Amino acid sequence: MNQPYPLLANIDGPDDLKKLPQEKLPQLASEVAELIKTVVRESGGHYSSPLGVVDLTIALHYVFDSPRDQLVWDVGHQAYAHKILTGRRDSFKTLRTKNGISGFLRRSESEHDVFGAGHASTSISAGLGMAEAHHLKGEDGHVVAIIGDGALTGGLAYEGLNNLGFKELRMTVVLNDNRMSISPSVGSLSKYLTRIVTNPLYNRIRDDVWKAAGLLPLGTKAVRTFLHRLEEGLKAFISPGVLFEELGLRYFGPIDGHDYDSMLKVFKSVRALPYPTLVHVLTQKGHGVEEAENDSQRYYSLPGRKEGKPGGKLAPDFSKVFGQTVVALAKEDDRICGITAAMEVGTGFGPFARAYPQRYYDVGIAEEHAVTFAGGLATQGLRPIVVLYSTFAQRSFDQIMHDIALQNLPVVFCLDRAGLVGPDGPTHHGLFDMVLLRSIPNMVVCAPKDGDELRDLLFSAVQYNGPVAIRYPKSSSINFDPDGIATFIPQGKWEIIRDGIDVILLAVGSMVPVAQQAAARLAKQHGVDATVINARFIKPVDGTLLEQLALGKAPIITVEEGMLAGGFGSAIREYLSAKGYSVPVVSLGIKDNFIEHATRDELLELVQLTPVKVAERALEIIPLMAVSG
Repeated sequence: MNQPYPLLANIDGPDDLKKLPQEKLPQLASEVAELIKTVVRESGGHYSSPLGVVDLTIALHYVFDSPRDQLVWDVGHQAYAHKILTGRRDSFKTLRTKNGISGFLRRSESEHDVFGAGHASTSISAGLGMAEAHHLKGEDGHVVAIIGDGALTGGLAYEGLNNLGFKELRMTVVLNDNRMSISPSVGSLSKYLTRIVTNPLYNRIRDDVWKAAGLLPLGTKAVRTFLHRLEEGLKAFISPGVLFEELGLRYFGPIDGHDYDSMLKVFKSVRALPYPTLVHVLTQKGHGVEEAENDSQRYYSLPGRKEGKPGGKLAPDFSKVFGQTVVALAKEDDRICGITAAMEVGTGFGPFARAYPQRYYDVGIAEEHAVTFAGGLATQGLRPIVVLYSTFAQRSFDQIMHDIALQNLPVVFCLDRAGLVGPDGPTHHGLFDMVLLRSIPNMVVCAPKDGDELRDLLFSAVQYNGPVAIRYPKSSSINFDPDGIATFIPQGKWEIIRDGIDVILLAVGSMVPVAQQAAARLAKQHGVDATVINARFIKPVDGTLLEQLALGKAPIITVEEGMLAGGFGSAIREYLSAKGYSVPVVSLGIKDNFIEHATRDELLELVQLTPVKVAERALEIIPLMAVSG
């Protein structure tokens, strides 16, 4: 480390942090924030969120003894400062790069990362499991779950809180309250927390009560107990519900998450208590960096320098195409309404939210609720469009199956970030949606090859009168005419892009341009004539066209940006086998393992889903006479 980080240069772990005098902690926080700022601007990653918890992270490590005391972080992008302070200061510059450290928590990366976290709302349940294990094994150590107010909108968090209060185990929940998830936090819980924080009467009375108690002489325990009960009664009167205490957790707060005196005092107190506690900490997203403080939503994350220069983009990304299209469709069809789970910005839903606020619903980080809520709307004749990242949609699989498909309700699911998302890594790759959704009766699953086709599929899906999932990647939409007119696509109808006799490339969604380039390479360099099919429907397959293709006996290569086990290639083999065709089928996609983080281009090369690799695979399976011909 060099001179810009004089204190941080000597912090190789939490034990070194504890050696600093308390008055040096703000300076250390400034150095940690500067390192985060420098690295994220280069490598990309979350920005305002990790900056907001630097002071909180330092205070936690200053009081608790990680890893004996286990810090369980909810949503790993809170944990950049945690990584820096637990032995990864020098390797932090490799954040989110190939073979570098992850942007999220990984148990394999450090003993201080006690539970992997990429999705929200998991920390309380995981922490409770650890606390129960300590109890069963008779071990010491305190478990601390750090969860944001946005993540606390997720149902799993409430399940954990309910069980924690019942178990009465020694554990602390730190509620990191910045009143934001990615978009502003929504729902009654957010209003409840804001009411506690902003009620001047409660805060004034609380301060006056404890100032008075501090002036009393020793030996007045009964008076102090009375004052404590008075405070609790006033809290119950002014902040109705006292939600956390009613659930069985002793509530402390709210306290300033950038004031070390307050945090250290409270954390030392709760560490000594034998029962479950909740510490309500107020933090500011982007703290310490002016641009991120002023606009935490805009600076929620930053692209790295390489990510920010994509070069050959020919059209807006799919998220923007979705946003423009759904506004146009809603203008003509007042049944259309939109639902997202705290992802207005990331999914491109902003234009719809502004144009049709009465038909737009952000339900918070609650994908399961989003799906069943959509089902309720659909029963009343509306046409809900639910937009989720593919990876987050996994959490709503049961609701999609039981509440939507079983009743054959007309809900359209738009799965953004389907496929390989790049530096966010295995927690965020959208590789499983085709496998999961293809197994559900009544479900239509499709993928557009470009932006124009996304518009057409959205227009068509609303008219299919049943559940439909449309998956698309985090990338350029290749082609999109903003003035184009939507065209109806019959359900299950594929598109012939190129006719050939030597080999058949059945490509899905993002892999259609790859197949087209592979076919051009085969023709130019090897004289191979390839058919290219835009298999835009994963389910149902275009049986009529597929059987026509099978009659020619040319080998078939399926190309999909998803898991091979149970994916599109499996669907093709199942269909052909059931119909009695014996055509060789080779499937290209993701094999049976999790894919690490790197740029999207690096990952596509790694899994051999590039035009060059597809062409090479075709040459391996084409009969020699076809190649020579």
